[in-house]
Amino acid sequence: MNNIPKIKVGIVAVSRDCFPESLAVNRRKALAAAYAQKYDASQIYECPVCIVESEIHMQQALEDIKAAGCNALCVYLGNFGPEISETMLAKYFDGPKMFVAAAEESQSDLQDGRGDAYCGMLNASYNLALRNVGAYIPEYPVGDAEDCADMIHEFIPIARAIEGLANLKIISFGPRPMNFLACNAPIKQLYNLGVEIEENSELDLFEAYNNHSGDPRIAEVAAEMAAELGAGNKKPEVLNKLAQYEITLLDWIEAHRGSRKYVSIAGKCWPAFQTQFGFVPCYVNSRLTGRGIPVSCEVDIYGALSEFIGTCVSEDAVTLLDINNSVPKDMYRESIEGKFDYTHRDTFMGFHCGNTCSTKLSSCEMKNQKIMARSLPVEVTNGTLEGDIAPGNITFYRLQSTADNKLRAYIAEGEVLPVATRSFGSIGVFAIREMGRFYRHVLIEKNYPHHGAVAFGHFGKLLFEVFKYIGVPYEDLDYNRPASLPYPSENPFA
Repeated sequence: MNNIPKIKVGIVAVSRDCFPESLAVNRRKALAAAYAQKYDASQIYECPVCIVESEIHMQQALEDIKAAGCNALCVYLGNFGPEISETMLAKYFDGPKMFVAAAEESQSDLQDGRGDAYCGMLNASYNLALRNVGAYIPEYPVGDAEDCADMIHEFIPIARAIEGLANLKIISFGPRPMNFLACNAPIKQLYNLGVEIEENSELDLFEAYNNHSGDPRIAEVAAEMAAELGAGNKKPEVLNKLAQYEITLLDWIEAHRGSRKYVSIAGKCWPAFQTQFGFVPCYVNSRLTGRGIPVSCEVDIYGALSEFIGTCVSEDAVTLLDINNSVPKDMYRESIEGKFDYTHRDTFMGFHCGNTCSTKLSSCEMKNQKIMARSLPVEVTNGTLEGDIAPGNITFYRLQSTADNKLRAYIAEGEVLPVATRSFGSIGVFAIREMGRFYRHVLIEKNYPHHGAVAFGHFGKLLFEVFKYIGVPYEDLDYNRPASLPYPSENPFA
């Protein structure tokens, strides 16, 4: 993954001047040692210049962690802490930040060894609100050195996503296809999140593609594609075109990233793409996504944004799928009922034409896009990567702006079942607890589009914290509720 941030957390200990400074010093040292023993020590920096007790100390610490290359901050309450200077530090630090607090260490040292950071965290949170400063505070933010080391380690993927969004450019090509209003993309919330967007015509992309005709790199990239596909290379005649397209996109990224460190793409793939380019871009999209450059289909800008967040959190390839079709009852009875603890309504099929990275498929073949080939010559619809998605844990999620520029998001953890789909495209049989209710009272009720991002693993806890941090209102941060917890719109008599 070469398109996501590397996080280095500056640990700054703070102390109220009426408490022994040694409490904060010794506890900070113990925290850094605990982290280094358990995790990668290069991910943290222990600020040695001072314990922050005043605004002057705050400025000194801020300069020190900046000079050390820290792009994330942990304010560590070694004792009660100075509510003004510690929250000023968070305000002036340009990057994701968290607050954690030291627990008391022993019943035998509750005189001069008592730090009262449990109390200080309350004042810190109040002062953060006064200053309009957002910060990550763990579910239970008070602990010993080992506990706080775990909290910082859990913060790192959250920080990756926050830092990534602040330095992201989404490059889009073309308006959404006709009859595709579902993936609406009001861009104001992108700017609110710190994301830049560059919107281009597909004509601009077509010109750039044609300008890469005869590029000497094409043969090498086509050979790399053939090696990746192996026996699944069923359309070798299209590989040179796909290689030319991949090179075009990568060159466009480098020429257009501007001041931004990270890039995601919202691409066009129909209705005129196939007839003009002579292929479909699905396989190239899958390859770039596998490198950490998410590419959404059908100019789905918030899909590309969601994919990028998942890439930052998981440090792995993600995909974008339609929440597509129900599982036939005979398939459920034959392959799921009695074998897995899911009702029929817990299951559905997630599908897209062929954009899922080969590493996330049980097996794969280069094919043509079956739906498009119903009305177009087969030879212009080649370029999909087809196969059943590999079984395993997944998180289905999406961040979306509504038509009136409000942020909302959903998260649902589940799994891909080891059930043959007997269908086409990049596709899998998904199971999510209470999916039927979630489908009706979140996805339909709150007007979500059919595209959802998929991260391969259970990342709900981290994504929930990311969405909270960036300002998704709690009432619009949804998940698949258990049967015991009705949705507000759920009919109690149903």
